[in-house]
Amino acid sequence: MCMSESTLCPFCWGNAKSRMVEVYNSVFAIKDKYPVTESHLLILPKRHTRDYFSMTAKERMDADKLIRVLRNRITRDDPTVTGFNIGMNAGVSAGQTIFHAHIHLIPRRDKDTPNPHGGVRGVIPEKMAYTVSTAPEQKP
Repeated sequence: MCMSESTLCPFCWGNAKSRMVEVYNSVFAIKDKYPVTESHLLILPKRHTRDYFSMTAKERMDADKLIRVLRNRITRDDPTVTGFNIGMNAGVSAGQTIFHAHIHLIPRRDKDTPNPHGGVRGVIPEKMAYTVSTAPEQKP
């Protein structure tokens, strides 16, 4: 059994498999305990490893496959879903609170926030709003 921050890791296979919604080879998915939106899922390697950057190539490939399977299921079962955010927090300064690698799959719906422009840039709120230039780049 792995240890994280002097407590049993809640994301390790033995502790989280009762919450499992899907498994694919070396990874599995569970519902997020504090969901941002309905059907917010976490994709985790069965092996305890600190963050996305310590996952093996096989775990990352399996996670990518599982994300696609889950995305297809969610959009099939819930036609209100019109987009997704996929994200990982790696390290304390990035907001990681459980030090077992996990990938968030967050379904999005039209008007679930007043202005979604900037998407994941919202992790630093003042960086979320920006203007995209559609004019051709000018050369000096």
